[in-house]
Amino acid sequence: MQTPASLKSAERKAFQTNFADGLWDVLIGCFVLEFALAPLLSEHLGDFWSSFIFLPFWGLVYLAIWLTRKHVVAPRLGIVIYGEPRWRKLRKFSIVMVSINLLIFLLGIITFWALGDLPGIIRMGIVGVLILLGFSAAAFLLDYPRLYVYGLLLSLAPATGEWLYANHGAAHHGFPLVFGFVSALMIVTGLGTFALLLKNNPPVEIPPEAI
Repeated sequence: MQTPASLKSAERKAFQTNFADGLWDVLIGCFVLEFALAPLLSEHLGDFWSSFIFLPFWGLVYLAIWLTRKHVVAPRLGIVIYGEPRWRKLRKFSIVMVSINLLIFLLGIITFWALGDLPGIIRMGIVGVLILLGFSAAAFLLDYPRLYVYGLLLSLAPATGEWLYANHGAAHHGFPLVFGFVSALMIVTGLGTFALLLKNNPPVEIPPEAI
């Protein structure tokens, strides 16, 4: 008979299978891609209102991932029904992440308006710290270690882009380059993980007599 500790460990491993297919990496990578493409929509950095044109693209990506999970991943990994403790953790994660995102948004505005006299690379460094805090919180709450790596890369991106802009004349403060690189890394990692899943986990064949 399994102990509560072993059951908790088993549920944690089952929960982590949510990220074993690499599709979350693809979804996050597509979101980060906005920060590479949005600056190209105007001469000045920060015209992210125009990025609403990407909403249909996000919708299609999310739909494709949902259908892939249902028709490709589920027959290989199965479907897990979580207990109440895990659902409480997910609800807590949602509340915390919404709060963190609002805080980052507000602090970002304060950084650019109140600290406007500071050099651009310092302001971008502050934004990077906020990004790192948000991704680290998500990684901890979701038991998703790769988010720590992505958070670190994304936290370095704004300051790196500003450095490329100041020293090498990179267009749009270097955002298309740095965020494009991180986005591509996430998407390639996700697709590679997904390919390995397909290779190592053939679909489960249900015997005719079990139907």
